Amino acid sequence: MTTSQIFVALNEERYDANGYLLVAGLLTALGVGGMCGWYRAHALDNVWQRGVIGVLAAIGAILIGFLAAPIYQFSGVLGMIVWLLLNIAFGILATRWAIRGKGEEGRGTGTA
Repeated sequence: MTTSQIFVALNEERYDANGYLLVAGLLTALGVGGMCGWYRAHALDNVWQRGVIGVLAAIGAILIGFLAAPIYQFSGVLGMIVWLLLNIAFGILATRWAIRGKGEEGRGTGTA
């Protein structure tokens, strides 16, 4: 979503399809966020829990995109680019943390 906002901000005067670009970014954020959440929750047997995690991930992706609007107001396109890079870096770190937290197979602390 932030990428589409950057594209719209850079091409405000040239194109008239800015609304379509923002809607495309919104739908892409929904889809990518939901699918990443669903994929990361693949170890869960309960489909309901996987669905809830997917929906929360999609809403989180939209919220991250919405936070780019005040960043654009205060720091312009450069601030949104920095925001995008920080989000990508945080996503990579969070994925590594989740993989490391998963641990070895069969070493869970739950009851059998």
